[in-house]
Amino acid sequence: MDDLIKNLREALGLSPQNIPLRLTLAEALLNANVFAEAEAEFKIVLESQPQNLQAKSGLARIYFEQGKYSTVIVIVEDLVEARPNDVSLLMLLAKSLFRNEETGKAIEYYKRALTFNPSLSDAELDQHLRQPSQSAPQDETEKLLQSIEDQVRDLEKPTINFEDVGGMIKVKEEIKIKIIQPLLHPELYKAYGKKIGGGILLYGPPGCGKTHLARATAGQINASFISIGIHDVLDMWLGSSEKKLHELFELARRQTPCVLFFDEIDALGASRSDMRHSAGKMMINQFLTEMDGIQSSNDGILILGATNAPWHLDAAFRRPGRFDRIIFVQPPDQEGREAITNILLKGKPTSGIDAKAIAKQTTDFSGADLKAVVDVAIEEKLRESFEKGVPMPLQTKDLLTAIKQVKPSTREWFNTARNYALYANESGLYDEILEYLKLKR
Repeated sequence: MDDLIKNLREALGLSPQNIPLRLTLAEALLNANVFAEAEAEFKIVLESQPQNLQAKSGLARIYFEQGKYSTVIVIVEDLVEARPNDVSLLMLLAKSLFRNEETGKAIEYYKRALTFNPSLSDAELDQHLRQPSQSAPQDETEKLLQSIEDQVRDLEKPTINFEDVGGMIKVKEEIKIKIIQPLLHPELYKAYGKKIGGGILLYGPPGCGKTHLARATAGQINASFISIGIHDVLDMWLGSSEKKLHELFELARRQTPCVLFFDEIDALGASRSDMRHSAGKMMINQFLTEMDGIQSSNDGILILGATNAPWHLDAAFRRPGRFDRIIFVQPPDQEGREAITNILLKGKPTSGIDAKAIAKQTTDFSGADLKAVVDVAIEEKLRESFEKGVPMPLQTKDLLTAIKQVKPSTREWFNTARNYALYANESGLYDEILEYLKLKR
């Protein structure tokens, strides 16, 4: 490979305007994992041929290897329009969407790739996205429904509450008004003819504690907690997804008060206008019917949804009586990061930790990023403990060193959210994002 790259460079030196030759060199560099040089060559091609599909595809593959999934998505979505039958592009887009926590769209593009190559498989996507095959026995749906009921029957009520959630003061207050106060004062709500329950949609960058907050909400009111992901509902059998969704709501109705939590709800409630298949639209309609409680009462069911991409959610979900409160779960502020740091270090050997100093150095860090910092510091401290033969306490300097190895994961999300907040914000839904970014509409 080194000899090939050397020969290509020499040939290109003699013919610098030879685009096919430069693309061959760029591909060779990419295959050798020399990403920076490959990127430079592809960009030179694009300077003279801005619509060169091979150069764009090469850049997308480089950015994928570098973990820049949002950038890959933007590039490849454009490429797929030009080459809709290119299975390699469809797979690259599906994997990038999945890693960017846009599961619903990842499934859509993975299925499109499978239509062109049914024997296609990918270990990562198959493990997390693929549903039972259509060759499964006819009673598979009933077995799945039974497994859901068995899982919920064994589920214990969460033992954590708001004290175990660092920061999020504004979000907690919103939930108290919408959920906790009605349960504490049911007679007042009954006097006004208002039902106890309803929906709250939590949105924001990944890793900022939306799922943790939902569990703590259930623990705060001593309610049952049912967490639902897309894999719990989607099924390849026509009509099975709707049956499972209905059964999950029925289980919640039998266990009131109950917090019914839908993680990555954009994967279940993507905009119907974006859907080409009637099966997806039918499932959304079923979801809306269940939320409205037309056939069964939802009194006492508290529905929480979480999404990293609210712009993909069908507008019908935001009507009164559904997710009529939409809350931006932003990265923790300095006080919140200090509280989260103390929670993460609770029960671990420490010595003189200055959580305030840690908080000052972790602007834009999510709760998950802070956990990564603690994990990195612990790994380093374990090496020292192995040598000494005793657990060595974590110190502030250990965490400050670990911070340098962790990049805040929220910044890439805000790059995408910023565009929606500036250019697709007619209703003012994303004003809180603009406020956080200190931008004016």
